[in-house]
Amino acid sequence: MSKLRLLGAFLTRDFYTQISYRSAFVLSIVGIFFRAFTFFFIAKLVGPAATPMLGEFGGDYFAFVLLGIAFNSYFGLGLTGFASSLRQAQTTGTLEVMLMSPSPISFLIIGSAAWNYLFTTFRVLVYICLGLALGMDLSQANWFPALVTLLLSIISFSAIGIIAAGIIMVIKRGDPVTSLISSVSALFGGIYYPIDLLPDWLRPISAVLPITYSLSAMRKTLLVGAGIGEIWQELVILVIFCLILFPVALWLFGLAVNKARADGTLAQY
Repeated sequence: MSKLRLLGAFLTRDFYTQISYRSAFVLSIVGIFFRAFTFFFIAKLVGPAATPMLGEFGGDYFAFVLLGIAFNSYFGLGLTGFASSLRQAQTTGTLEVMLMSPSPISFLIIGSAAWNYLFTTFRVLVYICLGLALGMDLSQANWFPALVTLLLSIISFSAIGIIAAGIIMVIKRGDPVTSLISSVSALFGGIYYPIDLLPDWLRPISAVLPITYSLSAMRKTLLVGAGIGEIWQELVILVIFCLILFPVALWLFGLAVNKARADGTLAQY
């Protein structure tokens, strides 16, 4: 029960922080509309030419790219959300207090990002509602495997972000690392175009990115109604990412915290 109260405290703190910046909230929602309409008109330009390359995803480029952008929000959050929460705790002087509490580090990490995931889910829903209003067809959507895919994706994405937060804990700078990972994922992860367009010698890069399998499974379940049996390969690979990356990420973050404590630099930024 104490952990639930702690989670509630995290959510309450971050909620009040969010609403204190109303203009940022409004601009983030306005940005969704601009991005959605931009790709809506690009899809009009591309037209039927993209259909043969998107057959396994229903053939509609607008739906393909809108879901890619929407669910890439979770990847972006997983990559930067923990580091951002860490930096905020450092600058407000609450990091040492948090880490000195009896709560496990893993729970503190999860709690610090809980509000960001709620808000990102809201933004994804705005994307989907806007897409439906612009003609995106989700009538065949298979929601259960989509939710399974989302859960595995969040865990694997978060692991990368926790590793980035550990790097910040030690070297006090994480922007170059997260920017590089974000750029590589945008280019090779299939967010804006199918990875089949990439030359054969570049596809191995896509194969080591969890977002590649996440978006593939998500699009298949939502656009063509694929079930667990049809996306099992993507799910197995995401499970492997989760089983390997998440424990390693927590271990590395624990090492980073211990090193910062030993060096006396825990609150430095």
